[in-house]
Amino acid sequence: MKLAQYIVQRVFAYFLVLFVGITITFFLPRLMPGDPINNYISQVQARAGQSLSAEAVQQLRDSLAELYGLQGNLFTQYINYLKRVVRLDFGPSFTYYPEPVSEILLESMPWTAGLLLTTTLLSWLIGNGIGLIAGYYNKRRAAAVLEFIGIVLYPIPYYILALVVILILAYWLGLFPLSPTFLPGPISWNKVVSILYNSFLPALTLVLAGFGWNVLSMKALAIATKEDSYVQFARLKGTTDRTRMVNYVFRNAMLPQITALVLSLGFIFNGALQTEIIFSYPGLGMTMRAAAGAGDYNLLYGSIVITILSVATAALVLDLIYPLFDPRIRLGR
Repeated sequence: MKLAQYIVQRVFAYFLVLFVGITITFFLPRLMPGDPINNYISQVQARAGQSLSAEAVQQLRDSLAELYGLQGNLFTQYINYLKRVVRLDFGPSFTYYPEPVSEILLESMPWTAGLLLTTTLLSWLIGNGIGLIAGYYNKRRAAAVLEFIGIVLYPIPYYILALVVILILAYWLGLFPLSPTFLPGPISWNKVVSILYNSFLPALTLVLAGFGWNVLSMKALAIATKEDSYVQFARLKGTTDRTRMVNYVFRNAMLPQITALVLSLGFIFNGALQTEIIFSYPGLGMTMRAAAGAGDYNLLYGSIVITILSVATAALVLDLIYPLFDPRIRLGR
């Protein structure tokens, strides 16, 4: 009964977070300076090389307001916005008119998800594996070296780390291109190789950026856990170092690390912006940048709603799977 109550509370909190986040998303773009309809009309007049008549401008304004859900008062727009969010229908994009926002997001998301999902998992696995070994054998010289690497990498700002990687591997050694170039057309073996090659620099930077924190945090947890009484009891029973490290230390030290991993997976679309701008990588981050620069309400709505959904869903998944790892939650303690 307590477990069922726990699940109901988490699901209710999930939908509450979605509602609040989506509501804030509706109002934030309207606080931005400028009017997207006026911007679009100005672009039309500039391309035409002449000014439109007042009647033509008003007709165009009414059509755009209806097309982009900007008709009526603020409350009416808000209700229509909620209906469109439920259907995941954000209408056409101002920037890429008349392409629908949903299609633009479907084209951008696989690039971002593929890069950041892979690098987040790799960084977590490598960092925690090294941190576990460094923490369990913390009195050995190799452990001190591994900790030093983590200490050096952890405080470096991401953009500095990215620039260093670009300067060394792309500019100085010339092993990778300064700006990625992806082959058009359907998926083929050559295109897959091209994607992996051009994605290596941003992937390497993301792995290094998360590596330091995972090493240091897991090492600290492993050092504290290996001194617990149940680990010492297992040692007195004659278990091997590997058994104690994996079955006793790691299984109990990994709970905070699982929390960090799931939340990191939820934030992968948030972390896309900086990575994709630095490396000119196509994805959701570049899409959001173009939408913000052009005042594209619909594209901004779609991008931010996807981010809210990913973060809230990651938190819900974490809450639902946590009882599998922590019996205290299952037993209501």
